[in-house]
Amino acid sequence: MKTYRLNNGTEIPVIGFGTYKATGEAAASAVVDAVHAGYRLIDTAAFYGNEQGVGEGIRSCGVPREQLFITSKVWRTDRGYEKTKAAFPKTLSNLGLDYLDLYLIHWPASSSVYPDWEDINLGTWRAMTELYHEGKIRAIGVSNFKPHHLKALMETEVQPMVDQIELHPGQNQEEPTAYCRKNHILTEAWSPLGRGRIFQDETLLAIAEKYGKSLPQISLRWELQHGYLPIPKSVRPERIRENLDVFSFELSDEDMAAIDALPPFGSSGEDPDTFEL
Repeated sequence: MKTYRLNNGTEIPVIGFGTYKATGEAAASAVVDAVHAGYRLIDTAAFYGNEQGVGEGIRSCGVPREQLFITSKVWRTDRGYEKTKAAFPKTLSNLGLDYLDLYLIHWPASSSVYPDWEDINLGTWRAMTELYHEGKIRAIGVSNFKPHHLKALMETEVQPMVDQIELHPGQNQEEPTAYCRKNHILTEAWSPLGRGRIFQDETLLAIAEKYGKSLPQISLRWELQHGYLPIPKSVRPERIRENLDVFSFELSDEDMAAIDALPPFGSSGEDPDTFEL
């Protein structure tokens, strides 16, 4: 598995396996299938309610823990310094691990909901920074942060290493990706297949036919060639394997530009400045 190098020197696989909506035995089985297919980055979150199942898959996969890269996230109800410090050991316990490779703030506190949004984000970040210095997390970052959410964190002693955002053809996210690139923050892509909406786009269909590849493979390859880290998810073994088979071909500059130029479509509509569960 190829890797990117984060801004603290940590190596991270260039593609990950997502576990959203997979729970219990299904989550454990999917993780085992993913590891056997060749994935080494496994992405979960407290909000997914599947950390225990993911942990079971990690223990059952037959690959040593140190060869895996495990990510989880602190949920919005656990933001803030004290709550984050309390939430982290619960995540480790659920996963059955003694450290995480990457821990993210799942969603930013935003000004539309919290008058003290910046303090909440900074308190959460301070807790994560302490855990990072204690060696309990190898890298720390955020998810769904726009540049104005990131600004205060960039002024702290440890800058974010990752920003995981919704990113796929038809959802270029030009402003946050440019900001992350400028500030040496790796962009991860959740919903890299646009929740299936890419299957209706004629441009993508034509490109897929040209290369003899599936639409998901074209989408994932587009993200990889932009230097993003896609995190596709599936519980079907054949789809899990297919999503990893994206290193044997390369999209031309012309086809990359055609995908870049697609009009907006396929967005979940979950705006970090307004979205709140």
